[in-house]
Amino acid sequence: MSTADMMTVDGRGLEHPEPLERVLAALEQLQPGQCLRFLIHRQPFPLYDILNRHQYRHETRAVDGGFEILIAKP
Repeated sequence: MSTADMMTVDGRGLEHPEPLERVLAALEQLQPGQCLRFLIHRQPFPLYDILNRHQYRHETRAVDGGFEILIAKP
């Protein structure tokens, strides 16, 4: 996924359900061709289910003691 046109949501250190609420709100604003970078301190397994259900492309990698999830619209 390209990082040229990317929004970032930083959910690190926030209590449940705020990180999920923030990333879902950002996904509603995502335009075709844009990527969303979501930083979080633990794996957001409920988010993966939502992304898969709505056919978003996503990649997860471990970074700095947490996770970075790159998300793109289908």
